[in-house]
Parts: sequence; structure tokens; C-alpha cells
Amino acid sequence: MDALTRTDYNFPGQTGVYHGKVRDVYSIGNETLVMIATDRISAFDVVLPKGIPYKGQVLNQIAAKFLDATADIVPNWKTASPDPMVTVGHQCEPYKVEMVIRGYITGSAWREYKKGVRTLCGLPLPEGLRENQKFETPLITPTTKADEGHDENISKEEIIAQGLVSREEYEQLEKYTYALFKRGTEMAAEKGLILVDTKYEFGKKDGRIYLIDEIHTPDSSRYFYSEGYQERFEKGEEQRQLSKEFVRKWLMDNGFQGQPGQQVPEMTDEYCRSVSERYIELYEKIVGEKFVKADTDNLESRIEKNITEYLQTH
Repeated sequence: MDALTRTDYNFPGQTGVYHGKVRDVYSIGNETLVMIATDRISAFDVVLPKGIPYKGQVLNQIAAKFLDATADIVPNWKTASPDPMVTVGHQCEPYKVEMVIRGYITGSAWREYKKGVRTLCGLPLPEGLRENQKFETPLITPTTKADEGHDENISKEEIIAQGLVSREEYEQLEKYTYALFKRGTEMAAEKGLILVDTKYEFGKKDGRIYLIDEIHTPDSSRYFYSEGYQERFEKGEEQRQLSKEFVRKWLMDNGFQGQPGQQVPEMTDEYCRSVSERYIELYEKIVGEKFVKADTDNLESRIEKNITEYLQTH
């Protein structure tokens, strides 16, 4: 099975490389970043042992589409996508917080609520909420960006008090976050989907705020199917969703939640193929177009060639 799980390139003008959980980011000079969406998959902050074919292409192409579709709201880092798994763009200084926005109470927020917690990142939550219920207005629940391990929830006032972001800039990030979520919600609704929650990352370059990284992908967002949402909600049934949650669920069902001493269950080729098919289904549903599989015969050399040619001509 052809899946790209690691890269080790040396591009012209390369000044550094960062291997993230899923993306490998190459710095070219001090102006340009080359981001390769690999086929690695992570859950519970653990990179799983096998890659998922076409996952990187799916994520990269969804993100590219949504970056282009929101460039009128906030400038973003993307300048080109020279390969199906690659985005090239501006090198920005990232803010030390991620802007998580939630339209519904689900996932980790619901797990905390069920335990009796009634504030989320400093925001009060009303009594009587039910799983997957829509908030009256979306909530921004930021997290600190951890280089290692878990991102931690934090309140707006703590962010400002700790000097992570100035009040003025944080309020600008909030405005962008609401506007992006509104656009994402409208685009999802056209495809019969509900954008449940997502996260945005921002950075700064030459005094300007840019949207960076990926947006509205199934790795950074959760989608429900609109059809049947209300009925399932009223019956207290699980929602049909488009997100990476199905991978987390499989891991939990097999006794893994990223805790010390727990073993990742065996990922057979058949399982990896089934996850790949889910990602392709996600792409087609979210983007509304047929997914065209790129040639994976010589993945590493294809990517190297496309990036090198782009860098030499730009």
C-alpha cells in the first residue's frame, strides 16, 4: 500500500525542516514554507504506526479549496499547490494559541459537561444541555499550542494576562474566527452538512495577520449530516458524522486512548484501506467533487520533482 509516512528532502535554499504529527514543513530561506501533508494519521496526540493512502492528498486539497474560498475574509499563507499533497506559502510567526470554535456541544466539551463542568475556557455553560445540541451562538474556546503533548484549554482573559496575544490582536482573531466559521457553515450547508466545530491557526508577517495551516478539513473540523440531525438529536442517538472521530472510536473500542501502557491495536491493510475510503468519501462530500487519485507509484520522487521545479521557477 502506497502511503507517504516520512519525508527527508533537501530542497534548494532549504533552511530548516519541522516534522509535525501529520505535516512535514520545510523552510526555504526565511520567506517561504513548503508544507507536505503526509499520509500519517494521529489520534489522542499519538501518531499511529501505519499511513492511510491518499489521506494527505485529501487534506491538502480540501484545505487549499477552503483557503481560496475565504481569502476575502482574511489573507492566508497559501501561494501555490505544486503537488496534490503540497502547499507552498508565506512563512509567518504563528500565534501561540489555536482558535477553536464550537457551534454544538459534542466531543471533549460534552465529556466535560457530562462530568458536571459548567464553564468552558472561562465561558459559562447553561444547565440542561444535551449531547450534540446547538449553542445559541458559537463559542470560541481557545487552546494553547503545545510543541509536545496536549494542547490545553485557556480563557481569553488568561491569554491576554499571560501576554500570549495582545487584547487588540486577540479581538481581531475572534472576528476572523467568527467570520470564517460563518462562511464554513454556509458552504457546508450547501453540501447537506453541518460544520459542528473547527479550529483556526493564525500567524503574523510584516505586521499583518494571516490565516495559516489547514482549514475545514476532517482532521481539524467535525461535520454532521444535516439530514436526520434533528431526529437523532431528539432520540438521543449518535449523529452521522464526517470527521476523524470514527478512527478515535475504533481506537477506544479496542482499548486505546493514548494513555501510558496502552497499545495501539493492529492496523491491518484492510483497515487502512477502509479508512482511506472514508477520507475519500469525506472529500467528495465536503468539496462536492469527485476525488481524483494522484499517481502513487513513485510518491517521494513525484513530490520532490514538483516542489523543486516550483522553487526553481518562482
